[in-house]
Amino acid sequence: MRLTLALALATAAFALIAPDAAPAAGQVAPRCHAEVPCVLGARSYHVKEPDDWDGKTPLPVLLHFHGWMRQGTLIVKHGRISGATRRRGVLLLAPNGQGRTWDFWTRTTDDVAFAAAVIEDAAKRYPIDRSRIYVSGYSYGSAMAWRYVCENGDGVAALLAVSGTLRQDETCAEAPREVRHVHGTRDTVMDFPFGPDGETTWPVRLWRERMGCAGEGQNGGEWSVTEHDSFARTTWDCAAGRVALDVHGRGHFIPRGWIARQLDELLGRPPSYP
Repeated sequence: MRLTLALALATAAFALIAPDAAPAAGQVAPRCHAEVPCVLGARSYHVKEPDDWDGKTPLPVLLHFHGWMRQGTLIVKHGRISGATRRRGVLLLAPNGQGRTWDFWTRTTDDVAFAAAVIEDAAKRYPIDRSRIYVSGYSYGSAMAWRYVCENGDGVAALLAVSGTLRQDETCAEAPREVRHVHGTRDTVMDFPFGPDGETTWPVRLWRERMGCAGEGQNGGEWSVTEHDSFARTTWDCAAGRVALDVHGRGHFIPRGWIARQLDELLGRPPSYP
């Protein structure tokens, strides 16, 4: 009985960590989409098409890195991520981190090359608009998004980062054309990186220096998406791009409508919610 139970548990565990197993003989593998992963070598990612896509028009892309102990299956169902992309004509790519996490700590990580390969593999399946590739992430995934554009950002239109950064003294070989970051001052998971004397523009110091941003930035005032989600925005028009920081007084989460609002602005659409 112990052997039977052990085999059953091992089989169940394998099913959880190996969702990309080949179909049985005579069966046709389902098309990879949504919760059915696209296999890429020993790894995989998830993709979600936008609503009402005509099958021909080149698609803007949002490459989103999931948070710690999550997977892309969550991202393609997440109302604040997938709900934003599918209503705005954006192709969502959600890579799966090894061990359900990301190695963003140093530039020697393999995850940058993997994420770049995800975009190239998706380009074989869909016509993508390479002038509108956006990279996003939440928490550990946000730090991974920072790492990705730090090492491979020259072809990225914008970084959309939520509640996670790299060290502000990092040196980045590359950079996106635009950076948009949101963070809560009461975040105790990926702590808000206050600067000297409690400076609240410190979370984007790395990009301000890398992109040649002069001065203290322009006060964009208070703006809100919903009654409970309001932000203080500071922007910098820089020598090599643009940086925007949205600060709120709450904790560690993806604010409702924030990703959607950034996509609306980047795509030249009237702001809408959701």
